[in-house]
Formats: sequence, structure tokens, C-alpha cells
Amino acid sequence: MNTLPCQGCKGLCCGPVPLTEKEFKMIHKKLKTLPNKLRDDLKNQPRMFGTCIFYDMQKDQCGIHSVRPEVCRAFGYHKDLVCFRKPELATKEALIFKEKPIGYLSIDFTWKHF
Repeated sequence: MNTLPCQGCKGLCCGPVPLTEKEFKMIHKKLKTLPNKLRDDLKNQPRMFGTCIFYDMQKDQCGIHSVRPEVCRAFGYHKDLVCFRKPELATKEALIFKEKPIGYLSIDFTWKHF
């Protein structure tokens, strides 16, 4: 499978991220297992407004990659979620969410919710 050229984007396409209740619970559980230093480093990073609160600006990657939301997994591969650096990968139809989002990371859900 081709991968997206995300290095160097600094989370440009990462937000606002719709979040389902199931995803919220998975992220919450994951964050409880992170060592305090890693969690605090991720939490206290300055980000551009609207960029996902879990985007690791220092490492230039998702800080919760193993439990990232469905929209993040689908980004770049659906016609309505095109990566501007590699638009040819967006061959799948528009993304249809299986569950209704309960809000958006960085807007409705911030670090205080986790």
C-alpha cells in the first residue's frame, strides 16, 4: 500500500477531527497508559489553531497513531479527503461514517477532557 507523504506537514491536514464515542473511549484508555513525561510533552506543545491536540509537532507525527480516529485512517484515500501532496491516492468514494461523531478534537474536546 502506498503511504502518504506526511513528513514535513506539521499536522496541516490534522484537524478539526470528528470523534465518535467509541474513539473517545479508546483514546482515553490509551492516554492513561502513556508515561507521564510523554503525555505532558504531547499536551504542552504549541500547535496551529485547529490542529489536532494529539498531533506531535516535535516528532511530526500522530501522537496516538494506534488509536487514531476513523477519519484519520481514511485521510488521503477518499475523494472527499484528498492529500494535496499525493491526490492520486484518493480513489475511494466519499467516506461514510459508521457512527455519528459526538464532537471535534481541538474544538469540543481538548486535553481537559482526557
